[in-house]
Amino acid sequence: MAGIMLRSVAFNDHDMLPDRFSRDGGNISPPLEWGEVPDEASELLLMVEDPDAGREAFLHWLVSGIQPEAGGIGEGAAPDGAREWPNSFGERGWGGPQPPRGDDPHRYFFRLYALDRPLELPDAPQAADVRRAVKGHEFASGNMVARYAR
Repeated sequence: MAGIMLRSVAFNDHDMLPDRFSRDGGNISPPLEWGEVPDEASELLLMVEDPDAGREAFLHWLVSGIQPEAGGIGEGAAPDGAREWPNSFGERGWGGPQPPRGDDPHRYFFRLYALDRPLELPDAPQAADVRRAVKGHEFASGNMVARYAR
């Protein structure tokens, strides 16, 4: 499977996420840029999850319907025409990190998928629902990881 280049001007892969993106520090979504999206892609889907949050991964952001030629998302923004889904806080859009105080840094996986068609998802999908739905419909993917602790 091909790889999508995914990066941010706000942090590097495996770096600590700046506080302004946390739930306590401003709760704004970080800027992301990508490239090398296959021509066959019908749409892109972005998912940000915390697998360290407990038994099930905590969904911090889910955006579907991103145009393959978009090239990125600005800080505090969502792509034109895309759909932001409810996160695990029960709110639409970005839900910044808020791990328990004193925990080791949690990992936040930013995953971008190039899909052959729009996915069918429940009204309030969990990260596991998205991973199941993506299986067999992705041409390429890219990921990066941020860490955060309080």
